[in-house]
Amino acid sequence: MSRPVSRIAYQGEPGANSHLVCKQHYPDWEAVPCASFEDVFAAMTNGEADLAMIPIDNSIAGRVADIHHFLPDSDLHIVAEHFLRIEFSLMAVPGATFDTIRTVHSHVHALGQCRKIIRELGLTPLISGDTAGAAREVADAADPTQAAIAPPLAAEIYGLEILRDDVEDEEHNTTRFVVLSRDFVVAPRGNGPVVTTFVFNVRNLPAALYKALGGFATNGINMTKLESYMVGGEFTATQFLAEVDGHPDDPGLKRALEELAFFTTDVKVLGIYPADPWRESPPSDRG
Repeated sequence: MSRPVSRIAYQGEPGANSHLVCKQHYPDWEAVPCASFEDVFAAMTNGEADLAMIPIDNSIAGRVADIHHFLPDSDLHIVAEHFLRIEFSLMAVPGATFDTIRTVHSHVHALGQCRKIIRELGLTPLISGDTAGAAREVADAADPTQAAIAPPLAAEIYGLEILRDDVEDEEHNTTRFVVLSRDFVVAPRGNGPVVTTFVFNVRNLPAALYKALGGFATNGINMTKLESYMVGGEFTATQFLAEVDGHPDDPGLKRALEELAFFTTDVKVLGIYPADPWRESPPSDRG
């Protein structure tokens, strides 16, 4: 029997935030958990998955560094983006209470984003590989002194009881995910806001980056991301990942990209995809 056609890979265990965003936007697809980001990219390369859901930025923790290194050489393309308001719950085995729990397990970033509840209850934080994995570990241990910080979905999956919802320190905690495909699917021009993501290397010349980016300013292009990386361990070769509002066929962005090519090498477009409506919603509506 052939495998189901619609499969989407994500990093983490069932119940992780990446799993949740897959369920929200691809409810009819089979979500495939992978132990690491390398495994997610491998699943795409060998055809085990049709799409991949990958976190790329968090409003508190910043960029997911590994992804920015994998993307340029992966031969995969960004075809969509989704924003997820991160919600964490404190959970434990049935029968556990605030009086019984002594330790709390979670991913290092989640522990750092929930310091207030940990300090309030005097818990000892213990690092796990990911949030959903922490919930599974607590369920397996069946120990009322152990708790986990994880998405509410993890409590449902692993049979834990939620002791308190919304334990994250900041209400604006949001992660941006991108959807990767082997096919380069270009969003149509003129059918709503579009984001273009690309990488480039600047030439080793004085003011090369300034000149390379000048075309975006003079053509009125909004650049929403610009991040640099060392290439091949050389301090003289710098690669940049950039994102701009607009479609490459828009006259202004087309001129800016042409000017960029004069001062750079290896310009590679990673994706031309619809902007998530989250970008246009006011903060009060981002519940």
